[in-house]
Amino acid sequence: MVTLLLKKSYRHKDLKEIKFNDLWNAYGVFTTMRVIGKSAKILFYKAHIDNLIRSLKIYKIYKKNLKKNIIKLIRINLKKNKNYDHLLRVASNNKIISISLRKRPVPKKNFKLKMINYKRVQAKYKNLKYKKILKILSKLDTAKFDIALYKNKKLLETGTSNLLFVSNNKIYSPKRDIYKGITFNFFSKKMKINSKDIFVKNLNNYNEIILVGSGKGVVSVSEIKNTSWKRKSLEIYNRLIEIYNNEIFYS
Repeated sequence: MVTLLLKKSYRHKDLKEIKFNDLWNAYGVFTTMRVIGKSAKILFYKAHIDNLIRSLKIYKIYKKNLKKNIIKLIRINLKKNKNYDHLLRVASNNKIISISLRKRPVPKKNFKLKMINYKRVQAKYKNLKYKKILKILSKLDTAKFDIALYKNKKLLETGTSNLLFVSNNKIYSPKRDIYKGITFNFFSKKMKINSKDIFVKNLNNYNEIILVGSGKGVVSVSEIKNTSWKRKSLEIYNRLIEIYNNEIFYS
């Protein structure tokens, strides 16, 4: 079970604090942002906020001044003197803004995936329909495992991140039924990511499988449970993690 270090909910209409509601499985959207250091730097902050507002408009629950109010709530809930490596989640439906903070689990070197036959509801968007995924993840050590979602014999994404597949030094991503996250979009501007269907039966064609996401950062998968796939290289992972760390420490 995830331990929340901060959990607050506010009414849209007046920003009055109310009883906390995490809004999971409600009609709405969310974003999860990585907060780093004593300066409370939020990685890819503008992209997260812009994408959250865009999603709220798509779901027709955007209200006047909502962007300004969300930014205000983030600011008042982060402390300047705290040394962060945390995950800040902002969720909203048509009445409530909820903010929570948890310690970021640091992924282990021998990180594994567990296959689950499931596709997220309206997978193109970061909506709150996560009931099944959260139930499965609650039983796993998320520093060691994530779930690899697949449907119709095709790999999609994980419960928390995008998946990248490497073959012959080329990077591939599933081309449909996925949400292209903020970290994915960051890397897509740094190097070519090819879209294609990734079939479960062809997993052994790939030398590397890599997770990229706001919570996980960049993680090399060592193996996928109940398959014969195992990691054969770290070459592309090493390139990605260097780019990512440069963004954290030097941007």
